[in-house]
Amino acid sequence: MLISYIVVILFGLALGSFLNVCIYRLPRHESIVTPRSHCPSCHHPIRWYDNIPLFSFLALEGRCRDCHVRISPLYPFVEAATAGLGVATLHRYGLTPEFVKYAALGMLLLVLIFTDLRERRIPHAVTGVGLSIGLLLSFVMPVDARPIGGLARLLGSYPEGTALSVLGSLGGALLGGGLFYGVGELFFWLGGRKKEYLGFGDVMLMFMVGTFLGPPLTLLTILLGSVLGTLIALPLELSGKFRHFQWPYGTYLGIAAIYASLGGDYLLNAYLRWANLG
Repeated sequence: MLISYIVVILFGLALGSFLNVCIYRLPRHESIVTPRSHCPSCHHPIRWYDNIPLFSFLALEGRCRDCHVRISPLYPFVEAATAGLGVATLHRYGLTPEFVKYAALGMLLLVLIFTDLRERRIPHAVTGVGLSIGLLLSFVMPVDARPIGGLARLLGSYPEGTALSVLGSLGGALLGGGLFYGVGELFFWLGGRKKEYLGFGDVMLMFMVGTFLGPPLTLLTILLGSVLGTLIALPLELSGKFRHFQWPYGTYLGIAAIYASLGGDYLLNAYLRWANLG
């Protein structure tokens, strides 16, 4: 098992380097394939030995070899976070199909977390691909379809297996994305149609999350993301220093979705037992 963790860490570091390319280029509508990696300051191509995840940053003391401009610490952080996410997913699911599913979701979310944090953008290229992956995976890996299965039985239909899983994926997407779209439109009209309170990127993010997680964990993601955002933003807003600041709601939702994918079912089941609903 130790070898599995080592392999996951190494692949995580390498994939984290690729995620850095996506985080930097996708909001700028640049290709993630060409040109090769280069310094954003002097544009000099990065040598292969200066592009080794984590180690090159440490060896260069966080500066470009050519122009000596400081390299953003975000780069090694994303690489380490990707490796850490891989380890956490392996620990939670082992070497199973679920490991592949939730590792893929986690990497998609890491890109969206940091593009929203840095640029206040959630690229549709990522959410569109993620939505498709989540829906396709629902055909081969079960998605929690509660309470859709119960509602279908009340209507005289008894979906099982793959059909129920796909319904759970679609239901999660419609619940997450539809709820955000409805709330955004409501505040837009109540505000005199002068300001959008929720961007469509957040809506697409929740469409994507819903296809992977299904309705229960999608609702948990929205709840935890809102609580996290409130705990961070409210004190800073009240301080007066960050009034009218555009908070990256997608970042909070992405963090919450990663938690929901790794341990949200424990929290949800504990609540249901406490409420005598499970």
